[in-house]
Amino acid sequence: MRHRGRHVAAAVIRVPAIGSSDRYAASLDHEDLLVHRGRRSGVYCIVAVHSTVRGPALGGCRMWHYDDARFAIRDALRLSQAMTFKSAVAGLPLGGGKGVIMLREELTPERRADALRDFGETVEMLHGRYITAEDVGTSAPDMDVIATTTSHVSGLARERGGSGDPSPYTALGVVTAIEVTCERVFGSAGMRGRSVAISGLGNVGERVARRLADAGASLVVADIDERKRAIADELGARWVTPDEALTAPVDVLAPCALGGVLDHDSVPRLRCRAIAGAANNQLADDEVAALLRDGGILWAPDFVANAGGIINIAVEFEPGGYDPDRAETRVRGIADTLRTIFDEAEREGVTALAAAMALAHRNLEPPA
Repeated sequence: MRHRGRHVAAAVIRVPAIGSSDRYAASLDHEDLLVHRGRRSGVYCIVAVHSTVRGPALGGCRMWHYDDARFAIRDALRLSQAMTFKSAVAGLPLGGGKGVIMLREELTPERRADALRDFGETVEMLHGRYITAEDVGTSAPDMDVIATTTSHVSGLARERGGSGDPSPYTALGVVTAIEVTCERVFGSAGMRGRSVAISGLGNVGERVARRLADAGASLVVADIDERKRAIADELGARWVTPDEALTAPVDVLAPCALGGVLDHDSVPRLRCRAIAGAANNQLADDEVAALLRDGGILWAPDFVANAGGIINIAVEFEPGGYDPDRAETRVRGIADTLRTIFDEAEREGVTALAAAMALAHRNLEPPA
């Protein structure tokens, strides 16, 4: 990168796409990595494109606080790789990418809008290889701001021809995954009388909680924001700390906050029979999948269970444009995908993660 006054010009790093033994490794297993300092805001914008084998790389724009730029780049690399597998397992004509707006301090509303416009300019530099969407720290209205500086943005408001907020569809997909996982473990997909611990009551977690409460499940809920306790009171759920939710004696654990909560220390303390949630990167490393299986816990791979949002957005690119009924049908298809994965895992004597990754790699193979 070369300096231009107080700004830094964009740096595009192109590397050949190669295989990796760790699906979440923060290595340069990517086609593009772009780092750009916004000319309006001075905020660093990062875009990682992991793969465009199946189509343009689609992935959300995460606006988050980082103490070190290396952590922001690592997030972009890890999450973009996960998006490749998420799209591939779902059979979507899309690749995997991720955007990060790196914050070091709180922004004024004006500077925040500038950062979104700067991110849009960063996206535009990739000429359609990457399509952005909302993610942690951004919203559907933010996509409208980003769209002022790039045309490569999805999830715009319905009145603008987009699919709108993907959170309801992500939640639908997670609940579908919970039902299928219960079907496999308990013999029935019905949620009445089932107990579920939900850690994280954000846009998706709250919707998951409401759907499960409506279906008759008994809920234990947690969030780092004490104000979310009002949701627990409204739903008749038991409010606990995030640590308590993780080890609650329930049928199903639904991690719906940030990832990495399932590791060699936490898994032996779990008291659930099944896990399915909205959080990305739930496993601290791939070895944890075997630890869960050996402990008699069925885990629905996160990049399958939480794919409802991207499946919904992908409908925007289908002939005839976006249709919410078609989107709901596509999202409910997560049930059949999970059944296929669980069947293969049982047949081959492997973890659900290994079976899901095998499906993803088959879908990523170029046509003969």
